[in-house]
Amino acid sequence: MLRLHDVAASSNGYKVRLLLAQLRRPYELVEVDIFRGGSRTPAFLEGNPSGQVPVLQLESGQWLPESNAILAYLAEGTVLLSQDAALRARTLGWMFFEQNAVEPKLGSARYWKLSGRDRGREQALAYLQEAGRSALEVMERHLSRYSFFVEEHYSIADIALYAYSHLAPEAGVSLEPYPAVRAWISRVQAQPDFIPGPAPYPAWARV
Repeated sequence: MLRLHDVAASSNGYKVRLLLAQLRRPYELVEVDIFRGGSRTPAFLEGNPSGQVPVLQLESGQWLPESNAILAYLAEGTVLLSQDAALRARTLGWMFFEQNAVEPKLGSARYWKLSGRDRGREQALAYLQEAGRSALEVMERHLSRYSFFVEEHYSIADIALYAYSHLAPEAGVSLEPYPAVRAWISRVQAQPDFIPGPAPYPAWARV
């Protein structure tokens, strides 16, 4: 059986949990206490030297890190990842955009605010929030013309982008100026076997 090494509060991990639910793939969840060094143990670092969650442990015993790489692996051969080379490239392109422009900006701002690490970092936080708004503007322009990110079909590109963008308000970035993004969020949430997430950060994780 697949084993997912993860933490409930991780949005990157939530991407994988959402896809597994929508594919109806059984798996064992292995909780990793990242706030108390659980991802820095020798055993974990052997599987993923970067010390980050999520990591998918395959039936073969191999460890597969990086949330979007895991999405691509799990979606192989399904309707959520096209077999057409150009469409696959477009899907991956949006997933690269997510990891470059969305996750490090909105994700970091959210983490800082929810964990109390924003204190004394007002200027840096404002930069992350403004960069997050720029990413949402790119998404808004695309979604003002299309229902989803690739060929009008729900795909792992939507899963990847949804994970952090729907939580923008928790990063201090309002979604009110982005009606097309808000409508898309509703479409994602209406997909079969959708599960909400991620879980809140534990209160004791605040600094």
